[in-house]
Amino acid sequence: MSTQLETLPYRHVLTLPTMPSAVRTARETAEQALVEWGISLRHPTIGPALLILSELVTNSVRHAAELSPQVTVIYAAGQDCLAFAVHDRHPYQPPLFGAVAGAGGLATVMELTLGLGGTAVVRGDADGKGKSIWISLPL
Repeated sequence: MSTQLETLPYRHVLTLPTMPSAVRTARETAEQALVEWGISLRHPTIGPALLILSELVTNSVRHAAELSPQVTVIYAAGQDCLAFAVHDRHPYQPPLFGAVAGAGGLATVMELTLGLGGTAVVRGDADGKGKSIWISLPL
């Protein structure tokens, strides 16, 4: 699905201070964008998608704030796909598929993503000093 991301017609980028308030703002912005794009907030994928987004932003706030004063959320969607990424400038790239067996934020992210038939990938920045976690979900 990653090759399709560039062709998704709807996009929005939001950069926030890496503070607890970023979680709520990222979620509210996602809801607003989805409505503007004509995607119903009642679609069965949207509730879990918003929880995934909240968990990823929370992880950046908890674990990356010291090295990353900002967190960026990229939202994208099309008729049959919703995708988003959370980017911070902390170099640690968590093993997403190892998280499935664990407990906590990333385990929840992976359980929901895989349960919805989606994909998750960590993409490191070219300079090795940051990363984005991309989630793609079918609609």
